[in-house]
Amino acid sequence: MSEGPLSGLRVIDAATLAAGPLIATWLSEFGAEVIKVEQPEGGDPLRQWGTQKDGIGLMWKSLGRNKKSITLNLRHEAGRDMLRALAREADVLVMNLRPSTLDRWELNYPRMRAENSRLVMVHVTGFGAGGPKSDRPGFGTLGEAMSGFAHLTGHPDGPPTLPSFMLADGVAALTATYAVMMALYHRDVHGADGQLIDVNLIEPLARLIEQPVLTFDQTGSVTTRTGNRWDISAPRNTYRTKDGHWLAMSGSAPTIAMRALRAVGRADLTTDPRFAEAQQRLANAAQIDRIMADWIAEHTLDEAMTVFEAAEVAAAPVYDATQLLADPQMRARGVYTSQPDPELGAMTVQGPVPRFSDSIGRIDHLGPRLGEHNEEVYRELLGLDQVRYQRLRNDGVI
Repeated sequence: MSEGPLSGLRVIDAATLAAGPLIATWLSEFGAEVIKVEQPEGGDPLRQWGTQKDGIGLMWKSLGRNKKSITLNLRHEAGRDMLRALAREADVLVMNLRPSTLDRWELNYPRMRAENSRLVMVHVTGFGAGGPKSDRPGFGTLGEAMSGFAHLTGHPDGPPTLPSFMLADGVAALTATYAVMMALYHRDVHGADGQLIDVNLIEPLARLIEQPVLTFDQTGSVTTRTGNRWDISAPRNTYRTKDGHWLAMSGSAPTIAMRALRAVGRADLTTDPRFAEAQQRLANAAQIDRIMADWIAEHTLDEAMTVFEAAEVAAAPVYDATQLLADPQMRARGVYTSQPDPELGAMTVQGPVPRFSDSIGRIDHLGPRLGEHNEEVYRELLGLDQVRYQRLRNDGVI
């Protein structure tokens, strides 16, 4: 990519699976050059993750967008030498090896800083640096469990519930991405060196759902599962319609809650202290929830949404992928676009999410073939001659 606010920034994505690579993906959408480092055999496990079509991982195609794929075997000392050489030419390096592995392979931050003092290095791990668990393997599932998320999710009489998508990885990646931008600002505006960013899969998600900790600290009460209800908002739930669809509603703002009551024909309750006053409304959440559920059950989804939209109630259909793609708001904003791909022909993916007034996020291409950019990176960027390049190939280093 030659344009964008991050044009001229070079990122080495030497991480695997979701959180680390996501950081590089988001940076690439706004102009950063991203070089994806993968093992020669199999590449990033993300390529085999989730739904496949003709042996091609669909999640990889989206998450690998805009990246240059090179192969490099870090188990070889020569491979580690090549990564150090890449770090000398980079602004950002993303890693997710265990701390002990980084130390043993001499790829830790002190060593990489010696190669390039301006380097911003992101180290994503399951549990973070330091502490008794720092070297344990960790995936997003553990973050979703230990952060308290799973404890809060599900129905009161059901088990803790894990998400069926990469929640902890995504939240960690978002946190790390803004941390990268702060480190670069500190470097480029204040004249500082690069620095190490330590991000794990537990703390960012725990910060997002901090309320149970605050509640326990101040009241001694342990928050329990409430299904789709929430103890700070009423009405708040998913409701089944007459035609078998579902809609969600939130009455987080008192004015919205009053609109909802009027919309379902219960204007009388807007002057009843049990429902008009916020804390009393929470105390009587089950009753207000039943009022909403009964009214919605008597109407089709279209009928209910027509009433709620006219009354400016915060309600929305519960979409599956088909409905999301067809939604007029999503279509008007061009959220999803069909991208050409040499392996799949074309694939519909979501475009860059932040929208700037003067900068456009871009998708230049979807996830490349494994090692597709070896020659470009090794021969042109690092200046390897043909003899050395071929020797590294023969030795299984690249």
